[in-house]
Amino acid sequence: MSNEPAASDLIYDWNVRDRRGPLSPLGERKLSLFDETLRDGIQSPSVRDPSIEDKREILRLTASLGIDAVDLGLPGAGPRAVAHVTALVEYAEQEKLGIEYACAARTHASDINAIAEISQRTGQPITVYAFLGSSPIRLYAENWTVELLLERTIMAAELCRKHGLVMTFVTEDTTRTPPQTLDRLFRAAVDHGVSRLCLCDTVGHATPEGVEDLVGFTRMVLESIGAKHVGIDWHGHNDRGLGVINNLRAIAAGADRIHGTALGIGERVGNAALDQTLMNLKLLGELGDRDLSSLVTWCRKVAEAVGVTIPSQYPLLGDDAFRTATGVHAAAVIKAIRKGDVDLADRIYSGVPAGWFGKQQAIEIGFMSGESNVVYWLQHRGIEPSEGLVKHLFELAKRTDHILRDDELQSAIQDYRRSAE
Repeated sequence: MSNEPAASDLIYDWNVRDRRGPLSPLGERKLSLFDETLRDGIQSPSVRDPSIEDKREILRLTASLGIDAVDLGLPGAGPRAVAHVTALVEYAEQEKLGIEYACAARTHASDINAIAEISQRTGQPITVYAFLGSSPIRLYAENWTVELLLERTIMAAELCRKHGLVMTFVTEDTTRTPPQTLDRLFRAAVDHGVSRLCLCDTVGHATPEGVEDLVGFTRMVLESIGAKHVGIDWHGHNDRGLGVINNLRAIAAGADRIHGTALGIGERVGNAALDQTLMNLKLLGELGDRDLSSLVTWCRKVAEAVGVTIPSQYPLLGDDAFRTATGVHAAAVIKAIRKGDVDLADRIYSGVPAGWFGKQQAIEIGFMSGESNVVYWLQHRGIEPSEGLVKHLFELAKRTDHILRDDELQSAIQDYRRSAE
């Protein structure tokens, strides 16, 4: 029996929540994750609408991550959206993916009727996420009144009830809407049977403190009218670069459903990144033993399908996430690997264990490398690290201004062998 310590025993974790309880004080309410990739995500001005074949594969991978619900689209946008949503519901049923179906809708009868027709055609329940702009700036631009908002809210809720559809009431730009307006809208929505309230940071305005105050206010309103059963969604955007931290703060404040998209794609600079949210929840111990090894595959599939490039320095997913050529860093990782402890190697110079998410550490050779990088690189590829070859490659690395590519190194190895003959 080994007396070697586990990697977790060698890390003092200031993030531990043992004394404070779990991230979210939800009690019996389960934390739920809601994927907006196939609706809000593809509203990004820089992406293409994926083919139905790609959407099916994205949906399958979404389900494999244990994501609870998916916004399949906005059927009110036209025939293509209707056809795609219908096909996705049929596919998910055929494959028994076990996810909750949802669709976005304006508070217009035509949008809600389109969802009702898909639900009837497929025989499956679809939650209507009916959205309505609520902030003073939107009301001023549209010449709307709060009374008109109340009228549209009630109409949408009653129409959903008539069709037997569950409705979530979505206030657009919630984070810039005064509490008096929200109080009236929330009470009317609950009075007419909505199951959830979705708080939207539509333009990425909120700070974590603002998120906490808004979620707390909403919870207070629901408790005051005896509606603790009504769920609270948080839907954030990333205009201030706060999308992921706002997701985590919303959970801590009592929201029980968190929205996001793969890679954070979406309107303007995008939505909160659901992949980064999942990663952080896993690291915080909120997801238990949930298997996230397909997270990288999911995001890469989305990137390919919508036509975006994952930046090299993107957390977890980027090519550089677990890649180092710096001598001191690489030497420590190599020593950990040689101890036969993959977990230790994953953690010594990384706050994210690569193996948890289907990736691994990579040691490269470049202008800041040490000879240990060269030795490891050669051994990892089954090449004998002779003293002369190691020196040859090390000197080459020191003359460059970049990380050497495999083809450059292989060419240098061939040159060395020819000169040695």
